[in-house]
Amino acid sequence: MLRCRPPVLGLGAVGLCFPTKRCLIQSSKIPNSPLKPLSSRISFTSGRFCFVASFRFDLPGRARNQLNTRSLLSGANPSSTATSAPAQQGEEVEILPATNDNHGGVIVEMKDPMDSRTFAFSLRASLEIWRQQGKKGVWVKLPIELSNLVQPTVEEGFRYHHAEPSYVMLVYWIPDTENTLPVNATHRVGVGAFVMNDKREVLAVQEKSGKFRGSGVWKFPTGVVEPGEDISAGAVREVKEETGINTEFIEVLAFRQSHKSFFNKSDLFFICMLRPLSFDIRKQDSEIEAAEWIPIQQFAAQPFAQKHELLKYIINLGLAKAEKSYAGFSPICIKSAFTSRRSCLYLNTRDLNQPS
Repeated sequence: MLRCRPPVLGLGAVGLCFPTKRCLIQSSKIPNSPLKPLSSRISFTSGRFCFVASFRFDLPGRARNQLNTRSLLSGANPSSTATSAPAQQGEEVEILPATNDNHGGVIVEMKDPMDSRTFAFSLRASLEIWRQQGKKGVWVKLPIELSNLVQPTVEEGFRYHHAEPSYVMLVYWIPDTENTLPVNATHRVGVGAFVMNDKREVLAVQEKSGKFRGSGVWKFPTGVVEPGEDISAGAVREVKEETGINTEFIEVLAFRQSHKSFFNKSDLFFICMLRPLSFDIRKQDSEIEAAEWIPIQQFAAQPFAQKHELLKYIINLGLAKAEKSYAGFSPICIKSAFTSRRSCLYLNTRDLNQPS
């Protein structure tokens, strides 16, 4: 599981007895350097939570010279017993493969099949090693194929962080300090598209499902931005999917934030202005009941549009952009000093570039 360099220092098999919450190794006893285990194998005896362990360590030269083998080992406690059934005699338990994150923690990404019992012992031994190393947060990513490992992970004190279609992520905070691990994503990102042609007709749809089903209300095309998708690209895609109309993204006119929305998540809804590049409508039969170009005055005269403040603002914003000097936010592609990936900064380029 853990592929290591040749050992800098090898310790032969030594006997250990300790309770599950005590430390394997007293790294503080090695002057000026924490222990950095490169690999470890642990054998269990039956009936008691005792180990026969072989460790390999990476130590700086000075610490290596001052190493006292006895100082590596925690005090034995013969009366200590495991809180779960011990492994069979001679059974090897390997430390789980992990990578360091940028905040003093480790990330375990399980890929290979493992029975839950073996995994439980490996996870417990790994936590003791990481605790001695001063690690903070532990992230365990379990693909859906390894769902059998969820229960033993939870039983070691892990909690759910988030889930995606192909995996679940669980987390554990090691030190006795305030847990500073970031929470799961808090917002969903949606887009609404204001598309108006030269005849002052807006692109409008009636939906087959949701709260507008069967209401006869005309609304602007809307949708949710997909993972890894820019706001501008999401707006263009949603219009194309729902109406078949090709568009060019112009600006973000405004955005709305709301809370306790989809599964109690907060919601960011970006109102976008797009320019039509085609005009023949081909509606999405699975989601859209009807799609038409409707005169803006007729659209605004709907009773629903009169009492729904968000829709009124979208109409006013779109007209202000088309007829007045309203400036929204255009995307600018920017570079980062931390990654090669580029991102979009949305800003008022008109006023930014005006001479003083």
